[in-house]
Amino acid sequence: MTATPSARDKFLSLLRSSVQDGTLVKLTLGKHRGTDATLQNLFVRPVTLKAGPQLSFTWRHATRDITKNHPPADALKQIEALIGGDFLDAHLFTPAQTAQLESRADGTARLSLKTAIAAPAPVAEGHDRAKDHPVPADAPWLRALGVTNDRGQPREGMAAKFRQIQKFTELADHLLVEAGLLSTGDEADVSPPAPDQPLRIADMGCGKGYLTFALAAHIGPRAEITGIEFRPELAALCNRHARDNGLAHLNFIAGDIATTALDRLDGLVALHACDTATDDALAKGLAAGARLLIVSPCCQKELRPQLTAPAVLADALRHGIFQERQAEFVTDALRAMLLEWAGYRTKVFEFISTEHTAKNLMLTAIKARPRGVDEALAGRIRALAAFYGIRRQRLAEHLDFPLA
Repeated sequence: MTATPSARDKFLSLLRSSVQDGTLVKLTLGKHRGTDATLQNLFVRPVTLKAGPQLSFTWRHATRDITKNHPPADALKQIEALIGGDFLDAHLFTPAQTAQLESRADGTARLSLKTAIAAPAPVAEGHDRAKDHPVPADAPWLRALGVTNDRGQPREGMAAKFRQIQKFTELADHLLVEAGLLSTGDEADVSPPAPDQPLRIADMGCGKGYLTFALAAHIGPRAEITGIEFRPELAALCNRHARDNGLAHLNFIAGDIATTALDRLDGLVALHACDTATDDALAKGLAAGARLLIVSPCCQKELRPQLTAPAVLADALRHGIFQERQAEFVTDALRAMLLEWAGYRTKVFEFISTEHTAKNLMLTAIKARPRGVDEALAGRIRALAAFYGIRRQRLAEHLDFPLA
């Protein structure tokens, strides 16, 4: 009798097939437990070089990224050794599906498959130039950041990032108009709160600054855009690119979300701030008086240990994957309701998949009224928290909102 393939074998088979038939979009390895304490993640993408098809490895460390290219056969051998070894978590993205392998310390593993909604589909990169983009494909800063080539076309492996930049800029434009921060008559005509004060927007945890540059270029010099990035090397590099491309109103500083001081803000962006860092970013925006908040939550871990399954959900929530999804739902539902209690009008929707994660939920909030005037809403927030046994949540603590 033929033995049933293990979860790991099934995942590796899917990976090999995606490389062989050209459907691999990306592979992400996380939950690093190797000897290098600075290493965080490994991102693998297919590229085509003069030497032929390759797999490009981007090793993300705390303060730097290291990229190396390998022939497919050699790359697959390396990946096979890393999965379940140095990395306990693996995400495989193809146009058809997303596969996640969660390895455990005891050698067992769990394989989860999701439909194509979370998997970015590869696009013929040469076609992007012909489209009407909110960010011109030939923008010099796109070339400086390595997104496009001299012909205004996305570089190998950067088509998904190019699409994300365009989608985010289009979305931010609509939200800025809705928040009263951007005029509908002229997309670059900003209406700051006072004539002598520029529009101020902070992008917290901005990484390499792709979306920060997009905001600065799209809004123009009547805004002051600040990118906040933990890695000093990236902040310095982005500042050089900003100067070289004439974006004097764009500045990057080295710091983290929790400790960086912000004064007056009109808008705050924080995409994929991990776990309670999203709450810290929202709190920074609230304290600074921001009229517009844009966040894309990630790794919602805070509430999972607190979840007490109501009797009707007990059988379902004994499964770890359902606990995880329920924790994500409860966390972001509470965030949206708390922001509404704080006087904001919120929207929660699905955003385009990003380069580094399958998490594509976006939460936006626009200032609408004074804080805490809806006592009925406060009661519903507490009822939701009580239903799931939630006693504390970081944004609620920032707002001094008692959940019990």
